Amino acid sequence: MGQLDGLRVIDLSRVLSGPFCTALLADLGAEVIKIESPGGGDDSRRFGPFVQGESVYFALINRNKKSVTLNLRDPRAQALVAALARGADVVVENFRPGVAKRLGCDYAALSAANPRLVYLSISGFGQSGPKSGWPAYDLIIQAMSGVMSITGQPDGPPTALGESLADLWTGLFGSWAVLAALTARSRTGCGEHVDLAMFDAMLALQLTGLAQLQASGQAPTRVGNRHPVTTPVDAFATRDGHVAIVVPSDAQFTRFATVIGEPALAEDPRFRDNASRRERHAELKAIIESWSRGLTAVEAVAACHAAEIPAGPVWDLAQAAGSDQSTARALVERVAHPVFGALDLVRQPAKFARGTAPAPAREPRLGEHNDEVLGRRLGLSAAEIERLQGEGVI
Repeated sequence: MGQLDGLRVIDLSRVLSGPFCTALLADLGAEVIKIESPGGGDDSRRFGPFVQGESVYFALINRNKKSVTLNLRDPRAQALVAALARGADVVVENFRPGVAKRLGCDYAALSAANPRLVYLSISGFGQSGPKSGWPAYDLIIQAMSGVMSITGQPDGPPTALGESLADLWTGLFGSWAVLAALTARSRTGCGEHVDLAMFDAMLALQLTGLAQLQASGQAPTRVGNRHPVTTPVDAFATRDGHVAIVVPSDAQFTRFATVIGEPALAEDPRFRDNASRRERHAELKAIIESWSRGLTAVEAVAACHAAEIPAGPVWDLAQAAGSDQSTARALVERVAHPVFGALDLVRQPAKFARGTAPAPAREPRLGEHNDEVLGRRLGLSAAEIERLQGEGVI
């Protein structure tokens, strides 16, 4: 049994931020009933890459869920959502503000019959504020939150992160907020409406940049791979790739100077303390790379570790996922799949000493659980389900 066994979640969200939030809950045993539109379902079912015509992207994000198709523009479907919500603990949606109310599935409508309901609304800019009605995608939030302005090389343009982290971070914050609200409910007996904005989530994560802004009054700028405050903390070229090296203190810099064959650097006024090293970071990087370029990445990392200097190779995703560390931690689990043959899933990473998470399951086929949820859960007869299907309600 998972840590969240017995928790029932109605997932009205689509694409990424909301579905990632509910996937994290499902990983730990929550029953997640994903509501999709008849015909096409979640837009991400049509996002590549594809194998045999099926979206791998959708499969990874919607693991461990059940799919029910409901046309939320139809009052009969809205009534079915309300019936499901009466027996649920959590509802998650990521419509633009105002849409859930028009569809009859907002917090006010669903909590009227279930005051213990925890209802999470995810949106680009929140339920209030001058930009609350703006449409938002990951790139828009990265651009407006400031994170693009500090990502990339100093002489290059603002750069997006290599993953949809605004969506994913918001989903992670969402799962945390849901569990916090459930904890409060255990004391008060009352549910909660949680308003979570992607913009807020990305701004809240930029602690180093916010510290620089408050200290200097100036917005931080791009510094490439190096740390904006501590030097040397950067990626350095080797004979066959790059290594990341972190030297966070003067004592460690003294050891590192010996590692690279330049022990005198520790007493050199140009590099004696962090402020001096940061001022001359380009000069210092050239000295370090005159050493690292003569070694393989493995050799450079080994030399640093021998002196207790933190270092690691710059891996691509295939190397990271296939590494001995990933294998030892069982980060990737293979499940049988009717289309792919097999699907490798990476679930939430926390490992609990007491109990184990339930075995992972593939993503649902569109409407796969209509009979189970609408029939056995809500008591609709086979004839009623067939009629609703014929009329486009499900």
